[in-house]
Amino acid sequence: MQDQIFQVGGCESGLEIQKIGNAEFDDDGKPRRTGNLWTASAHIITAIIGSGVLSLAWGVAQLGWIAGVATLVIFSGITLYTSSLLADCYRSPVTGKRNYTYKEVVKNNLGQVMYMACATVQYANLSGMVIGYTITASISMAAIQKSDCFHSRGHGGPCSVSHNPYMIGLGILEIFLSQIPNFHKLSMLSVVAAIMSFAYSSIGVGLALAKVISGKGERTTLTGVEIGLNLSAAEKTWRMFRAFGDIAFAYTYSQILVEIQDTLKATPPENQVMKKANVVAVSTTTAFYMMCGCFGYAAFGNNAPGNLLTGFGFYEPFWLVDLANGCIVLHLVGAYQVFAQPIFSAVESWAVTKWPKSKFVTGEYIIGIGTNRRHNFSVNFLRLVWRSSFVIIATVVALIMPFFNDILAFLGAMGYWPLTVYFPIQMYIAKNKIGRWTWRWLGLQLINSVCFIIAVAAACGSIQGLNKALKTYKPFEVKE
Repeated sequence: MQDQIFQVGGCESGLEIQKIGNAEFDDDGKPRRTGNLWTASAHIITAIIGSGVLSLAWGVAQLGWIAGVATLVIFSGITLYTSSLLADCYRSPVTGKRNYTYKEVVKNNLGQVMYMACATVQYANLSGMVIGYTITASISMAAIQKSDCFHSRGHGGPCSVSHNPYMIGLGILEIFLSQIPNFHKLSMLSVVAAIMSFAYSSIGVGLALAKVISGKGERTTLTGVEIGLNLSAAEKTWRMFRAFGDIAFAYTYSQILVEIQDTLKATPPENQVMKKANVVAVSTTTAFYMMCGCFGYAAFGNNAPGNLLTGFGFYEPFWLVDLANGCIVLHLVGAYQVFAQPIFSAVESWAVTKWPKSKFVTGEYIIGIGTNRRHNFSVNFLRLVWRSSFVIIATVVALIMPFFNDILAFLGAMGYWPLTVYFPIQMYIAKNKIGRWTWRWLGLQLINSVCFIIAVAAACGSIQGLNKALKTYKPFEVKE
C-alpha cells in the first residue's frame, strides 16, 4: 500500500489525516493516541482554573468562613465523584466502542432525546465560555495599560481605557490558534496555560498573604457580609446565590471531559488514567481555590473585590500586578481553544458526513514551514472558513454585550447541574442497572436534587445581576 494514500474524517477531531503505512492505529482506525496522565491533567487544569478563581474571595465574603469553606470542599467532592462516574462511560457498555464526545456518551447510554438536550446545553455553555473569556482577557490587558498609565502619570492622571481594541486583537490571535486541528495537538498550549493559571493565582495568594501578615487584613465574620445600612436582607440573599453559582461554576469542566479522555493511550485503560487525572487536577485546583478564597477574604474582609488582583489597586507593586494580568491573558488564550475545540469538531464532523466527496470539506493541503520546509502545517478550507467565522462572531458578541459575564454566570449555573451532575449520575445508574429506591439510588438522587436546587438559585442570582447591567447598557462602550 502506498504511503501517500490519505483517509480523512474522524468524529472527535474533525478533519484528520491518517497516513496509511507510516503510522500505528488504535482499535477504531484513528492514529494511535499519545495522551497520558500529565497531559490530561494539564487539559483539565487549563479548563477548570479560569480567571474565576480570582472571584472566590468575593464568594467566600458573601458566605462567611463556615459556609464559604464548606461550599468549596463540597463542590470539590461532588465534581470529583461525578467526573469519575463519567470517565467510566467513555466506552459503550455493550460493544466497548469508544465515544468521542460527551453527547455520544449520553446518546449511547440514555437515548436520542437526552442526546439532543445534552448537545444544546453543552454547546451553549461552551460558546458562552469563549465569549466570556474574550471579555475577561480584554479586561486584564486593559488593566495592564491602566496600571502603567497611573505609574507614569500619577494616581490622578487621565487613564480611561477602552477594552475594544484588546478584544479585537485577541480575536485575531484566536483565528490563527483555532487552526490547530484537534485536541491531540493542544497539549503544549494546555501545559503553558496551566502554568500561567498557577502563576497568577500564586501572585494573588502571595499579595493577599503579605497583607494579612503585615497586619493590614480587614475584618471578617463567620457568616460573611453583614446586613445593615448598605445591604438589605434581600440583596444579601441574592449575593449568596451568586456566590454558590460562582463556586459551583469554578469546578465545571465535565463538558469537555470525554474529549480530553479521547486523547489518552489505550493502555492502561483510559477510565483508570482519567480518574487519576481527575484526582490530580481537582485536588490541585481545590488547594488553589482554598488559598485564593480564604487568604483573599482574610486580606480584604467583607469588602473583598470581585477580582482579587484589583483589590491591590493599579499602583504598587504595579509590575507584579501587571505580571499577574499578563499570565491571565496567556491562560485564557489557551483555555479559549480548549473550550472551542468540541464546537469546531461537531460542525466539521457533520460536514464530513454530509459532503464526504467535497474538496472544500475534506481536502488537506500541506504547507512546509521553516528551513528546508522541515515542519509541515496542514490547511483545510472548511476549517479555515468555519473556525475563523466562529471566532469573529464570538468577538463581535463580546464587543456588543460587555456585560456578557452576567449571561455567562447564567449559562454556567444552568450548565453545571445537567453536565456535571445529572447526566453522569443518570448514565451511571443506567449502565450499572441500579434499582429504584435502593440506598445507592437514593444517595445519587440526593446529590442530584441538591445540586439542582443550588443551580436554580444561582441562575436567579445571575438574572438579578443581568437586570442591573441592562439598566446602564450601552453597546460597544467598555471603559474603565
